[in-house]
Amino acid sequence: MTVDISTSALVASAPVAVLKNARRIVVKVGSSLVTNEGRGLDEEAIAQWSQQLAALSKQGREIIMVSSGAVAEGMKRLGWKTRPKAINELQAAAAVGQMGLIHMYESKLRECGVGSAQVLLTHADLADRERYLNARTTLMTLLKLGVVPVINENDTVVNDEIKFGDNDTLGALVANLVEADVLVILTDQQGLYTADPRRDPNAQFVHVARAGDPQLEAMAGGAGTGIGTGGMLTKILAAKRAAGSGASTIIAWGREPQVLLRLAEGEAIGTCLQAQTGKSQARKRWIADHLQLRGSVVVDDGAVLKILSEGKSLLPIGMTAVAGEFSRGDVIAVRDARGLEVARGLSNYASSEAKKLCRQSSTDFVRLLGYAAEPEMIHRDNLVLMRK
Repeated sequence: MTVDISTSALVASAPVAVLKNARRIVVKVGSSLVTNEGRGLDEEAIAQWSQQLAALSKQGREIIMVSSGAVAEGMKRLGWKTRPKAINELQAAAAVGQMGLIHMYESKLRECGVGSAQVLLTHADLADRERYLNARTTLMTLLKLGVVPVINENDTVVNDEIKFGDNDTLGALVANLVEADVLVILTDQQGLYTADPRRDPNAQFVHVARAGDPQLEAMAGGAGTGIGTGGMLTKILAAKRAAGSGASTIIAWGREPQVLLRLAEGEAIGTCLQAQTGKSQARKRWIADHLQLRGSVVVDDGAVLKILSEGKSLLPIGMTAVAGEFSRGDVIAVRDARGLEVARGLSNYASSEAKKLCRQSSTDFVRLLGYAAEPEMIHRDNLVLMRK
């Protein structure tokens, strides 16, 4: 049954076949599936997914695989029973495990007559505009060539400042990067429930909902296993992020027989979190996809109203405080008096300058700074709303 969690969250009375007409698809598969709950790479499972990816590719669809499993496979090869916490040990496990992971995908896809490529990313690759465009160009070229890119976070060089944190988030960012039609997250659960079905016998299945609805986040629990890093909440948030560029998300059980092909045929499997907007501009999508921000400005209620309801630029006269150290051109957050993020965008002034401009009119910029770059702190063309 479809659970009526709220009027706003529910968008249909039955599951919707969003994958049937999708041309560009990002598939993310979790560590517990790839490594069979941490017991090493599951060759049979990877072979089955590769067969499905190849079949979809031969239908003329463009497919990208985002696969977890490098750290878990490395743990198995190194004989470690529990996931390490030290960053150097995680990096070592990833380096060891990545060898087996990518070789497995390459060999299984090649057996199905499809080429593959390994792409390793960090958030730094997407936070820099030039590197973002380079990554996009590479992926789009691979898709044009009929190659299936296999993507993972570059855990061998990543640190807390540049990491994505989990491959659900990475999957959503890749979906945004290539302007995918659908993100499919294959997991060890059937989909989204109103509560954890392993603890609550009254938990009911959610077939279709609106991506980004706050009530979905309230339902989600913690990580499901000790192997991966992402629980259902990370999938809900990934769907919200993917929806920002117009991609709907399907969360489904990865062990479901022929799950990808059945979804492509229109069968309703798992939970569908539907995007409510069309594909956004690439520049604004890049701004929205920043996970780590250089700083922020706090604005008054009048500025919030003008930004959210009137589509205006952010003017310094509406700013009340500045936090962090940032330079001109950095992406910063715009927060209301309660600290909630309203928007984010490219700053026209450095933080040291922004502090002098708070509550000031543009006519005073030259007196305060000695020059006036722009009348706006963030121009509306470089401003992305983070809430409605």
